[in-house]
Formats: sequence, structure tokens, C-alpha cells
Amino acid sequence: MKGTLKKLIVLAAALFAAAGVAAQDADRIVGIYKAVEEGKESKVEFTRRPDGTYRGQIVWLRNPNNPDGTPKLDAKNPDKSKRSGRADRVVVVDGVKYDAEKGVWNGGRVYDPTKGKSYKVEVSFEDDRTLRVKGSLLGFSRSVYWQKIE
Repeated sequence: MKGTLKKLIVLAAALFAAAGVAAQDADRIVGIYKAVEEGKESKVEFTRRPDGTYRGQIVWLRNPNNPDGTPKLDAKNPDKSKRSGRADRVVVVDGVKYDAEKGVWNGGRVYDPTKGKSYKVEVSFEDDRTLRVKGSLLGFSRSVYWQKIE
């Protein structure tokens, strides 16, 4: 009986340790990334939400204002109620969860504010500091690469 109890305790400890490592891996995405797309530079911050999903939100744009000094807006958003939102605060990745088996974050959407379109997304690390954000629609995909700066 003592041997069985010891085995159960060891097994439980191993499971808790594995869960801790998985959570640590999942939170690896948290931070600020520099994104350069079509000559436009921004910074995107990934945070963990209370429901365990992750989101990436623009927190800085190199040129946040129009030539007249007014803030650029999310003018192409398909949700008309969001078109008055500032472009330097747009959520560009939302609802991704960590898949420990594959080592990727998926199940959410990536939003392209320049087109006002959303796509299925998969996020993964290419190396310690390079995040690959892959958007897909109807079998076609495109990847962008963001550099972790914080």
C-alpha cells in the first residue's frame, strides 16, 4: 500500500510540474513586438486574458496621426461601431490559445486594419525573439514576422 501511495504522489507531482511548464511556455508570447509591414512600423503587445486566451494589441505607431494632426482611425473595420477607434489601439490578434502539443498559439483571429479583414491565425516562435504570425483564408496563407523587444 505504501508503494502505491508513493507512486501516486510522484505521479501527481510530475503532472503539476508539467502543467507549470506548459503554462510557462504559453506565457512566452507575452511581451511587446516590433512589427514592420509595407513600410509601416508599429509595436504590438501580447497579453494574457482572464479566460486564458491571448491577444495582441497595437500600442504604438510610428505615424499615429493624419497630415492634419488628427489621430488615424480604424476606418476600414467591418464593424461600423469600431471605425472611430484609434489606429494605435487596435486589437490585431485575438482569442489565441496555446497548443502545447504543437508549440503554437491558435484558435483565434488576426485582423488586418489596412484592409479591414480578419483571418484564421496561428502564432509560433521561429527563434527566441522572432514571432511568426500566419493568417489563413480558404487554403491561402501569409506570414509576417515580429521581433520581441520587451
